Amino acid sequence: MNSKDMIKIAAIQMVSTPTPEQNFATARNLIAQAAQQGAQLVLLPEYWSIMGMHASDKVGYAEQPDAGPMQAIMSEIAREHRIWLIGGTLPMQSNEAGKVLNTMLIYNPAGERVARYDKIHLFGFTKGDESYDEAATIVPGSVVTTFDAPFGKIGLSICYDLRFPELYRAMGDCALIVVPAAFTYTTGKAHWEILLRARAIENQCYVLAAAQGGQHLNGRRTWGHSMLIDPWGEIVAVLAEGEGVVIGNIEPRNLRDVRDSLPALMHRKL
Repeated sequence: MNSKDMIKIAAIQMVSTPTPEQNFATARNLIAQAAQQGAQLVLLPEYWSIMGMHASDKVGYAEQPDAGPMQAIMSEIAREHRIWLIGGTLPMQSNEAGKVLNTMLIYNPAGERVARYDKIHLFGFTKGDESYDEAATIVPGSVVTTFDAPFGKIGLSICYDLRFPELYRAMGDCALIVVPAAFTYTTGKAHWEILLRARAIENQCYVLAAAQGGQHLNGRRTWGHSMLIDPWGEIVAVLAEGEGVVIGNIEPRNLRDVRDSLPALMHRKL
């Protein structure tokens, strides 16, 4: 295959802290590493900019559209490296007091915001001493979102969305689905890889997942295992824990070959 047919993409894995400036520096460094390796699209993890000591901490950092340091730095980095930057998630102001939207923003190589997705499905989990309730501090989104890049249509989802296959069917025919996440260690160990591979297989597309991966200052442990999966469900690259970059190629011919040999998307009846 001609290397010109391949598109290099990267997922950034972080262990974000309660200090945004520290997270900014980490993200800037890791994105630069990805760009130096030729990545044309880079995905940040969920909560890349702030992982507070308490779930409510993010409310104090919520930004208005096109205003605020988190958005400014993403635009700047995308423009600096001439990349498509998918900004994991950041807290955006909502219409409900004490709550935010958990928002993914996409910037093109000119640093322009071209798409926005607000997380639809909110995580709730209780097992033993572990308990999470995103609905206490987050307002759910409602709009299924994709955007078009030069290398194909990209479907947007966030973390807990991964458990709802109907969301991905509603996206239509995508070349790539992205999943920034902060899966817990418990749920990640049990289900993360299985669900990611299932979404790639059933949608016959690439899946790029950028995760939080380690022990956070707030006591939370996230699963990590950021990865790139191909349309046959094979793992192309993975990083288990810690900060780093997962990088690999989208190969349009591979996408076509999988769909031609097993035209499951054309066989759908429902």
